[in-house]
Amino acid sequence: MRLFAAVLPPEEVAEELTAELAELRSLSGADALRWTGRPGWHFTLAFYGEVDDDVVPELLARLERAARRSRAFPLALRGGGQFGHGRALWVGADGETAALRLLADRAEAAGRKAGIDMGEHRRYKAHLTVARSRDAVDVRPYLTALEDFRSRTWTVAELVLVRSNLPRSGAPGEQPRYEAVARRPLGGAG
Repeated sequence: MRLFAAVLPPEEVAEELTAELAELRSLSGADALRWTGRPGWHFTLAFYGEVDDDVVPELLARLERAARRSRAFPLALRGGGQFGHGRALWVGADGETAALRLLADRAEAAGRKAGIDMGEHRRYKAHLTVARSRDAVDVRPYLTALEDFRSRTWTVAELVLVRSNLPRSGAPGEQPRYEAVARRPLGGAG
């Protein structure tokens, strides 16, 4: 299974983002980007890649511990940024981002302790991808439009293990499908 740990925004926050992106999609040149949809909106905490079925129980146990050691915290969507000269356009996070970063570190450590090759550690950058492009795109108009965007605040109360099913049809614009495999409440939640 192709897996990652994530924080998912609640429905009311996703609705706010949907409205914001509708405005962005009306900007000139928006058709040069492949826009992600609601099922793909998440803050990746740790990407595990292809995980053997026999490793999943150990990963789940480690994620359970990581979640239990982490408290619930407030978060909101705010502003935007890019990676790779416009190859990825994203919305950022606001609120207790240090708690989000700590949860990401713990999710990465859970993968390592479960025996997953996590590669080289990178400093966590909270981002929720909203559009991609194969080619470099000037996303400055989108970043300007996102400057004042801030969603309502919600309480992050769970860590979610997500399975990513990559597109198989080869149809242009087809998106990966995401499926929550397990949800673990944070220590201060539920």
